[in-house]
Amino acid sequence: MEILIIFLVVFGIIVLQGPVIKWYNYLYEKRQYKLFLGQETVYHTIVAQHLKHYNRLPVEDQHRFLFRTYLFKKAKKFHYIEVEEGAEMPILISAVAVQLTFGLEKYLFNYFKDIYVLKDDYHYGFYSRPFQGHVDHSGIYLSWDNFIKGLKGLTPNCNMGLHEMGHALAYVNFISQTEEDKHFKKEFKNFSKVARPIFESMQTGSKNLLGDYAGTNYHEFWAVSVEVFFENPIRMRHEMPELYVAMSSLLRQDPIGLLNINKLAA
Repeated sequence: MEILIIFLVVFGIIVLQGPVIKWYNYLYEKRQYKLFLGQETVYHTIVAQHLKHYNRLPVEDQHRFLFRTYLFKKAKKFHYIEVEEGAEMPILISAVAVQLTFGLEKYLFNYFKDIYVLKDDYHYGFYSRPFQGHVDHSGIYLSWDNFIKGLKGLTPNCNMGLHEMGHALAYVNFISQTEEDKHFKKEFKNFSKVARPIFESMQTGSKNLLGDYAGTNYHEFWAVSVEVFFENPIRMRHEMPELYVAMSSLLRQDPIGLLNINKLAA
């Protein structure tokens, strides 16, 4: 009898866990939404000043984008190392994460509680070359100088923030498996059908829009593809059309579509 009771209790916990979590998240987001409305103007001012992608979104999508940015920022603890903290820093970092995941259901990267912001290039582990950013089990690391350069488009096809958030997205889905997005995991197989042959050809010396660093390993190929998809979508679609379509399906976003909508509106 005791075994049966224990079994029923465990079974009940397993069955009810999903609905209870969903209900809790619903109530949490509902309460946070009211708080967000009081800060939306501040978020809009900061994000609109730096993110071209955000400015191309329809107004209703901008509202949802900012709320996601607010929730992402609230879910993280930001650490500042040899760089003076600015009010815009956590908002912009959160906004770049949201830009990448805006078409996905899961976007908080819940495995990562800590984001470390450093001033510029830094050394990590036993590597001799300096890092601009990296992702590991302890958190997401970003150099602020390089992050801002990416937002300003000072280096063609490069956006360090998007690059590292691409690593973080892959990490939570395939390594820690703590925040799996069903669509992303399923569609990544189709993405790889297109991407793997390109990567393998780069391993044998083939050159393309992504640049040599994308051929370092498949993790870097993915992260660089994220950068180019958002930073130079027209050229990617022209030179690597199959990869562009695969990225668009995977992330449920179409940067060129946004450009065309804005041209029509103008």
